Amino acid sequence: FFNKFKNIYSWMSLQKSTVLKSSRKPLVLFFVGMAGSGKTTLVHRISLDLSYLKKTHYILNLDPASRNIPYFANIDIRDTINFKKVMKDYYLGPNGAILTSLNLFSTRFNQVQNIIQSKNYFLDFILIDTPGQIEIFTWSASGSIITESFSRKFPVVLFYIIDIARTINPLTFVSNILYSCSILYKTRLPILLILNKADITSVDFLKEWLNNNDAFDNSLSNEKFFAGSFARSLAF
Repeated sequence: FFNKFKNIYSWMSLQKSTVLKSSRKPLVLFFVGMAGSGKTTLVHRISLDLSYLKKTHYILNLDPASRNIPYFANIDIRDTINFKKVMKDYYLGPNGAILTSLNLFSTRFNQVQNIIQSKNYFLDFILIDTPGQIEIFTWSASGSIITESFSRKFPVVLFYIIDIARTINPLTFVSNILYSCSILYKTRLPILLILNKADITSVDFLKEWLNNNDAFDNSLSNEKFFAGSFARSLAF
């Protein structure tokens, strides 16, 4: 993984050098993506490689429903918000409880910012792991508060994680691209698409789609129902 990560890190270093010419500020990386796309695992992997490169970084976990995380979170929403208690007290389902937990956490987010600003000059990167239910973070008021709070004081980049194993279906690929575009226009922040789980599925089909429009069009043509023709029009 480290060889592949070097390309990402080179890009991140370029972002830091172009944005941060006069002052030292950490680069904030939000990891967003569909449930099960591998956000948490990728945060852990990048954290290990940053440690290997001797780059200081902070990790924020914003998923109150996660039971176990493979990395050490410097700031963890679970330390202040009890997800199951929120479900019980407010008579909510899992998704409603996650949204409410984020709302409660965002009311104290100035404390989180104060902690980070106190260590501003010692950090190179801030990695932020978001909830699995992507719409809860990207389209909620609390998600907007958190991203805007960071973007006002630090350079921010969104990592949109795409599960290659699920992207074999061309309709899923189009859905991911459209969703990433919607996040780009909503947040107005730089976004980088990360193709994850390349060790499970070959990426040759995806390279062919990206380099050959006819090949992608043929794949969509095989979808013999309304969604296929609709996706073809969106792809063009």
